[in-house]
Amino acid sequence: MNGPISRLAVFALVLLGALIVATTYWQAWAAPGLADRRENAIQRVAQFTIERGTIYASDGRTVLARNRERDVNGQTLYFRRYPTGRLAAHVVGYSTQLRSRAGLEQSQNDYLTGSNANLSTLLDARVDKLLGRHVVGNDLVLTLNARAQRVALAALGRRCGAVVALDPRTGRVLVMVSTPSYNPNLVEGRYDEILRTQADCAEPSALLNRATQGAFVPGSTFKVVTAAAALESGRYTMETRKNDPGYCIEYGRRVNNYDTTSPFGSVTLFQAIQYSINSYFCEIGKDLGPGPIVQEMKDFGFYALPPVELPTDELRASGLYRNGKLFEPADQSQVDPGRLAFGQVELQVTPMQMAMVAAGVANRGVVMEPFVVDRVIEPDGDVLTRTRRRALGRTMSASNAAALSSAMVAAVSSGTGTAAIIPGIEVAGKTGTAETGREGRNQTAFIAFAPASGPRVAIAVMLENQTGTGGSTAAPIAKQVMQALLQGP
Repeated sequence: MNGPISRLAVFALVLLGALIVATTYWQAWAAPGLADRRENAIQRVAQFTIERGTIYASDGRTVLARNRERDVNGQTLYFRRYPTGRLAAHVVGYSTQLRSRAGLEQSQNDYLTGSNANLSTLLDARVDKLLGRHVVGNDLVLTLNARAQRVALAALGRRCGAVVALDPRTGRVLVMVSTPSYNPNLVEGRYDEILRTQADCAEPSALLNRATQGAFVPGSTFKVVTAAAALESGRYTMETRKNDPGYCIEYGRRVNNYDTTSPFGSVTLFQAIQYSINSYFCEIGKDLGPGPIVQEMKDFGFYALPPVELPTDELRASGLYRNGKLFEPADQSQVDPGRLAFGQVELQVTPMQMAMVAAGVANRGVVMEPFVVDRVIEPDGDVLTRTRRRALGRTMSASNAAALSSAMVAAVSSGTGTAAIIPGIEVAGKTGTAETGREGRNQTAFIAFAPASGPRVAIAVMLENQTGTGGSTAAPIAKQVMQALLQGP
């Protein structure tokens, strides 16, 4: 009898030990994970008892996100409504029961629910809970100009593309529009309508924020980066001459100018920017190699996620991509330096990054970190936090930036970007047209800043599936948005 009793006692001890371990695990280590699971119905209901903060545009009046009260079984719950619909959908995002959150509704959730790690806010929230009062979150005031957002959205129309406009002096995001856009009010109950969105491209993907996630080929807008690398190398000035026969020879093959009908002959770097001459930049690429160009890219912010306040899974780093991953070429054998120099090969960029390129030139060679949340306001009206401008880094000397700016002014006044001319305002810009391999279809782009002598706006417009050039398709959109920002109503 002693043997069976001993075995039973050991078995009972093992069960007791397992119970203790399991209880400790679920209560100590796994509890936070369980609380965060979307399927946790109690947690889902609890978050809607909080009166989330309102989200405003930069004027402090235009409401981009607010609450709608609803009585559910005698309990007041707060659900989100988006009065401006598509206007800033990709920036603001959504907060729903079934599909969780996106955009600022996700990344700024702690502020909006009053659970941010700020002592006074935490104390206020805990006092509210103890007294049985519902918790009120903090409001957000964004940097977005509502009027310019509307202009950009209308100008893009049915095109698939994006517009990003920055204040080059501070990094404030003045405009961020991605099309096709979507109505966040439909996410909860009519999600299929968003998935069926139609637009003038093969894959509309309305939920994709093309401004920060798009994978565009920059084309000749990238020549601004190459020109900065050339000037910073000390081997080039704006007066450095090369001969343009209409093409350059690389690896025994011709690399043609976009317009092959009229070779320019002997031209300077200034003229190569003004008239967007591929062969000149191809020769720069062969001369410098990929190293200095890639380093200049990094100085502008390539190869890193842009430090704007959106969720990281809604941001994409710009750079050279191979097999879906960023790569840095070790030498000329790993990348075609000529085509890299005028914005082709495996380059993939976001409109946000190209707006940062324009802003870096505009701001005398210094790129500022972009930000879209201007300030966080407590329920009592006090400012909890205010975003301060921060420099990402210097891309080039002030003198080289001024020289590059003068060539970009010429590109608009009498070169490839004349469609962006604004009467009474000097505009500096650069066009871009990237062939896609589909007959007659291009990705087109335009980057610019204005006024050239004292820039207040830097902009990038990038479009998919176009039959024209960057000068004919993207530049007119940039003009309209810059006018809305600089000239007012």
